[in-house]
Amino acid sequence: MHKSLSNSYKSSTLKRHSGSLSPFVHSIFRLNQTNNLQSQSSLANSIKTPSGYSPFRHFNQNPCFFSSGYFPNGVNLKGFGRNESGESCAKLFFRSFCSEMCRESMAYDVVIVGAGPAGLSAAIRLKQLCREKNVDLSVCVVEKGAEVGAHIISGNVFEPRALNELLPQWKQEEAPIRVPVSSDKFWFLTKDRAFSLPSPFSNRGNYVISLSQLVRWLGGKAEELGVEIYPGFAASEILYDADNKVIGIGTNDMGIAKDGSKKENFQRGVELRGRITLLAEGCRGSLSEVWEIDEGKHNPGEILHTLGWPLDQKTYGGSFLYHMNDRQIALGLVVALNYHNPFLNPYEEFQKFKHHPAIKPLLEGGTVVQYGARTLNEGGLQSIPYPVFPGGAIIGCAAGFLNVPKIKGTHTAMKSGMLAAEAGFGVLHEDLNMEIYWDTLRNSWVWQELQRARNYRPAFEYGLLPGLAICGLEHYILRGKSPYTLKHGKPDYEATDAARLHSPIEYPKPDGVLSFDVPTSLHRSNTNHEHDQPAHLRLRDPKIPELVNLPEYAGPESRYCPARVYEYVPDEKNQLKLQINAQNCLHCKACDIKDPKQNIEWTVPEGGGGPGYSVM
Repeated sequence: MHKSLSNSYKSSTLKRHSGSLSPFVHSIFRLNQTNNLQSQSSLANSIKTPSGYSPFRHFNQNPCFFSSGYFPNGVNLKGFGRNESGESCAKLFFRSFCSEMCRESMAYDVVIVGAGPAGLSAAIRLKQLCREKNVDLSVCVVEKGAEVGAHIISGNVFEPRALNELLPQWKQEEAPIRVPVSSDKFWFLTKDRAFSLPSPFSNRGNYVISLSQLVRWLGGKAEELGVEIYPGFAASEILYDADNKVIGIGTNDMGIAKDGSKKENFQRGVELRGRITLLAEGCRGSLSEVWEIDEGKHNPGEILHTLGWPLDQKTYGGSFLYHMNDRQIALGLVVALNYHNPFLNPYEEFQKFKHHPAIKPLLEGGTVVQYGARTLNEGGLQSIPYPVFPGGAIIGCAAGFLNVPKIKGTHTAMKSGMLAAEAGFGVLHEDLNMEIYWDTLRNSWVWQELQRARNYRPAFEYGLLPGLAICGLEHYILRGKSPYTLKHGKPDYEATDAARLHSPIEYPKPDGVLSFDVPTSLHRSNTNHEHDQPAHLRLRDPKIPELVNLPEYAGPESRYCPARVYEYVPDEKNQLKLQINAQNCLHCKACDIKDPKQNIEWTVPEGGGGPGYSVM
């Protein structure tokens, strides 16, 4: 049973708003018969290095958009060092956070932020160690989604390696992992044709799953072991002691109106204090849908990946199409966020993709069940920050353990959570040091995978065809044992060219059968926010959209957002002004990554708001 947090000075339990299913640019289609059926860690990102960068801001972030990996030159997170005044950089690293003591505080041995694969694996492993060693440690998981799994989206071909280690009896315990991979295809698309290529993915023994369903199952297993899970509460603040050691998190206040005043239902946030704090918030892309398709077209376990059209040869990305169970398929397009053309619209590229002659016949007669979007972090080994900080660690996709050539990160995220749990248990029970997590991580199969895969993503900095050639060399000849390590290019927001260097892209109008407008897709995501609350999307300088983004980049925020959060509308003088529709937000966080001037700050809304994914 999921717990509810309550304030001791309030008589009522804190209320949560139900999330609604959100259009994921990862569509799940069902092949239909006759009837129609209906993602860097924001907290970790707020930690700054001495140079003023966040180590989690630019490396591989991707909402079914991919972003190139980037790590500021000269930044060493492990040593921190000292600034020019001789002051410890570790203090600078944490300086911006404080805690208000006028709210309820609840103490735990371990506080975990994010009920995703990494966070729940860490919680489960901690409780397993408690049983093995006959130790009683309290473990709490806080999740901003209205329920566990509501914000989880991924077209997922699941590698069960970490789950085999964590819960070896998962097959007997009714885990929602039932569709083994039956075939593995890889195509190169031109506008009108599909060319079959040798598949490099080696998916034998893997399964096609819904990650949101798996996460809900893991949540149940965690609760069976005594983990307390609090869905519907957004961690908005890191708490520190006088020595700048992390001692937990604070949830945001609820019941604040747009004008900042307190409504009748106002309740203060809660401090969740922990001896160890693990940040497992995931990345901050992929456009995806789930469809229900015709039974005669459905082949459970069949998976397809494509490169090429509709993207140009300078834009990294591709599509995936996975046959799940119950006549459902997961369909999505990944677009690297280091694309150059400011007129490119990832959402419209995805709509166009569904009309390809090799894809269209599968979808005809089908029905979209759900839609959503999310960023991915695909910088790989070159972009992983030092994940240990005083009082805790960063785990899972918040740190960036996605294996790009495998197109998988769930198994590595889970393993990182398990390793962090073992290190944390050692700190609490055996007086060891949390740096053991870093040591065991680098000696684990996670690091071995990422070491072998390190050159695949940066190879495409040279373009599609050179990238394919380098990847072929890496995969078939060098087999991950390259004597060199390629570097990533500039951060994604710097990759955007001025509009004058490109021509506008004319996208076809949606037909309402295979392609859809944004409001229709957004409805399918079940996205829901309390309207009367301060906008969680904030402009650092409100003048930049009209003075810089619009004249220089043709207003790219109106295109890179897959939910039409940002629109330029005429004011009373017929001058275009940026309007922010925060209630549409899918929490993909592409805006926080791609905005050319880094002027948009993504903060957490009231807990429980956002998408409500159930089969993504």
